Amino acid sequence: MKIRFYLMLLVASTFFWSCADTVSQPAGTEEVTQTSDFDYKVDEFADIKILRYQIPGWEDLSLKEQKLVYYLTQAGLSGRDIIWDQNYRHNLKIREALENIYTTYEGDKSSQDWKDFETYLKRVWFSNGIHHHYSMDKIKPSFSKEYFNTLLAETNTDLSGEPYEVIFNEKDSKKVNLDESKGLIEGSAVNFYGEGVTAADVEAYYATKKSPDPEKPLAFGLNSKLVKENGTVTEKVWKSGGMYGEAIDNIVSWLEKAQGVAENEKQADALGLLIEYYKSGDLQTWDEYNIAWVQATEGNIDYINSFIEVYNDPLGYRGSYETIVQIKDFDMSEKMKVLEENVQWFEDNAPLMEEHKKKSVVGVTYKTVIVAGEAGDASPATPIGVNLPNSNWIRKEYGSKSVSLGNIIEAYNNAGSTGRLQEFAFDEEEVALEEEYGELADKLHTALHEVVGHASGQLNPGVGETKETLKSYASTLEEGRADLVGLYYLMDPKLEELGLVDDHQKLGKAAYDGYIRNGLMTQLIRLEPGADIEESHMRNRQWVSAWVFEKGQEEGIIEKVSKDGKTYFDIKDYDALRGLFGDLLRETQRIKSEGDYEAAKNLVENYGVKVDQEIHTEVLKRNEQFTSAPYSGFVNPVLVPETDESGEITSIKVVQPVSFEEQMLDYSKKYDVLPMEN
Repeated sequence: MKIRFYLMLLVASTFFWSCADTVSQPAGTEEVTQTSDFDYKVDEFADIKILRYQIPGWEDLSLKEQKLVYYLTQAGLSGRDIIWDQNYRHNLKIREALENIYTTYEGDKSSQDWKDFETYLKRVWFSNGIHHHYSMDKIKPSFSKEYFNTLLAETNTDLSGEPYEVIFNEKDSKKVNLDESKGLIEGSAVNFYGEGVTAADVEAYYATKKSPDPEKPLAFGLNSKLVKENGTVTEKVWKSGGMYGEAIDNIVSWLEKAQGVAENEKQADALGLLIEYYKSGDLQTWDEYNIAWVQATEGNIDYINSFIEVYNDPLGYRGSYETIVQIKDFDMSEKMKVLEENVQWFEDNAPLMEEHKKKSVVGVTYKTVIVAGEAGDASPATPIGVNLPNSNWIRKEYGSKSVSLGNIIEAYNNAGSTGRLQEFAFDEEEVALEEEYGELADKLHTALHEVVGHASGQLNPGVGETKETLKSYASTLEEGRADLVGLYYLMDPKLEELGLVDDHQKLGKAAYDGYIRNGLMTQLIRLEPGADIEESHMRNRQWVSAWVFEKGQEEGIIEKVSKDGKTYFDIKDYDALRGLFGDLLRETQRIKSEGDYEAAKNLVENYGVKVDQEIHTEVLKRNEQFTSAPYSGFVNPVLVPETDESGEITSIKVVQPVSFEEQMLDYSKKYDVLPMEN
């Protein structure tokens, strides 16, 4: 599970060999000293800001550790095109055509039409396809079909049929559709299901799959596409020799190099199991890998790699490809170690039904890390915190790893303020609390969300996995549940006792103000007028906020205030609000523990999907004064190896990309191995 910071970002490396004693620096990069006056901003277009981030402490790593990071980032980038194909079946063909136009067109590049084409291409790059990374809506070009035809003709670019028409028509308009009335599969453009496959087909197919041990259910469907062949439903497994095999073979090659420079035996063993899983596609091996990975806690380098999060599957089976390569931040990890040491206290004192609490929370680790490479679904838009593995039984028996992406958060915090706080906060006290405690509140909420939230609670005996019981509501329920754990404890004196904050009351107030302000108002700047909320994290922020607002109305816990013709939400009783967060957490955990689909559906549909259109119109109008884009993402630092005459790496240098487009084109050149249609 991961928490998204919308804003967003990414990291990665580029493979480049050089002659002995010289470093061949890739075109489109520059050396940038990692200092306090580091230039974070790279580009801004449409609703997106592109940032860069630093890798502090790189020089302190041994050469062996640097090699491990380099090999792992190369493994990640080798699978870059998988996420493009997963997101939509025509994405790779469309990208090839757009990039050919961009690199070969010799006509007028000062016209508005060309600028609109550039913006469209950048948006497609950012989203890993033609659908918006957050709203899931198809990105609409601002240029005309006639102008596009001219570009195709003048650059001898071949794009025809459905891949051409879909850029301009209404077909496949939503990447992930969660409106059951439109058909969860039929209404989704994501490339996880073949033509003619229905939700009923999926349910019937997996009803025949039985895990060897019912107490340890396998993640059926996690690494495959479900298709119909001659009327029979079957899986196309993502593995060597199977679907995506060309990219997976390259991933495996780099993982084998990484295994050769592993820091310790447990780390090497886990990498070996990941390699075996990629080769075989066997889900039993996937579980064995996750157990080995969660127990490999020593060393300075760690990673996330494979088909993991299921947010992009409307049915919650299939994992999107993603990788994050991490270097331990020793100072911050030591400061936050108290959370993993006290996770049982948080579980014991949570406002849950006793039967839903874990009697023993095992193996939870929490680290603040420095990102050194990301790819796939983690890039360019990145999470700021991650807790894995997702398997409930593995988490219960072996524990989990939680990480906070420290240098990514640092880059966001240094990218500049927009002034939206002053516009949407109710009064100066709210502004002052946010300015003094907001950054720390965000960090602690992320930590509590990941290390305590996702690790907390348990399913009732005999209750199936949430993808089976809660179906399309599983993801948003889990994210909201983890948010609620964090919110409940952000105003707990335990945080002062642990030395994490000097004033838990003020910290809690800042956190509650920000969450309600965002959940009921400011996140709406990301939606088009009249749109419903589709994205799981955005849904969970609204259903949490709307539920506590409604339940607290009679007592006036949160007041909806009109001041100078503008709407605000003013919290009048923070302690009572904490109580409501606890009540909702208790109910959300009950829903998950009991697999109560109807309650999940009612909670999300009644509070998390529909938008108050009057408020939305007002928010958009008030936001017009701000030119800063509401979303952020990242280009990646580039790792440049220096080699001796025998080809052995002698050092690895970090340089920064100059532009977003140069890095995207470079990636397409180096990591384009998949066929156009899968």
